[in-house]
Amino acid sequence: MTPPLPAGPSTQKPLLVIESGSIPITQYLRDLAHHSNLIRVMAARDVKLRYRQTMLGPIWVVLLPLMTAAILAFVFGKVAKLPTDGQPVFLFTYAGTMAWSAFHQTVTRSTSSMTANASLVSKIFFPKVILPLTSVVAVIIDFVLSSAVFLVLLVLNDRTPGAAMLLAPLWVLLLLLLGLGLGTLFASLSVRYRDLAQVSPVLLQLLLYASPVAYAASAVPARYQTLYYLNPVASLLDGFRWSALGTPLPSTGHLLYSVAFAVGLFGLGMVVLERKERGFADVI
Repeated sequence: MTPPLPAGPSTQKPLLVIESGSIPITQYLRDLAHHSNLIRVMAARDVKLRYRQTMLGPIWVVLLPLMTAAILAFVFGKVAKLPTDGQPVFLFTYAGTMAWSAFHQTVTRSTSSMTANASLVSKIFFPKVILPLTSVVAVIIDFVLSSAVFLVLLVLNDRTPGAAMLLAPLWVLLLLLLGLGLGTLFASLSVRYRDLAQVSPVLLQLLLYASPVAYAASAVPARYQTLYYLNPVASLLDGFRWSALGTPLPSTGHLLYSVAFAVGLFGLGMVVLERKERGFADVI
């Protein structure tokens, strides 16, 4: 019979030590890289679940923007007769709807990413920023499919994409950064304050009407232009439509403000999420 080992402190170092509080950003980035495979798996899961048990499946990705653009074009273009910078009303509105949808879906999916995955958040250790990041994959897929429809619309309207079209992904990236920043802030707070999930759709709906989605920013009186462009989405939508249709760009100052706002809000959202994520398991 083998005698028992003498009691004493273990000399083996633990593989992982979880402590309260924040961790160095370099360690957080290493943890994120270590779980990079999780991003791929969860992104694939989100895409599959989105169209499971639906009648039309991925067709909704194309159908919903077309329906939304048609309604907005009728209300703002035909009824309200707001300007569209000399562009066909539906084409103008569809371009704005594409870009707005990328921002809107990013905010919506990021906001619910923590509460929708409560079992993972409370039981498994991983950088929680993975959850809002994976939600963007489906948004990008939707945008690519919508872009294919937009190219068809350009051909039907005898329009040829110019060199500025090459900059369209830049405006979309900035809208995604802005959406992720706002969404991660909402996600960090909605773990404790669940009413944010009810408030955020209302705020986004109001922001829709305050953004040049279905009308040109030139419709806003000159004395309100500065106030209007405090909305960072406005300049980014104008920038995307400039790339897609050649409409006028806002001023350089307004563009720089929107770019700085998008990057700054994204950074703030990531920092707040990293600081708060260790307390999620206790309250989610």
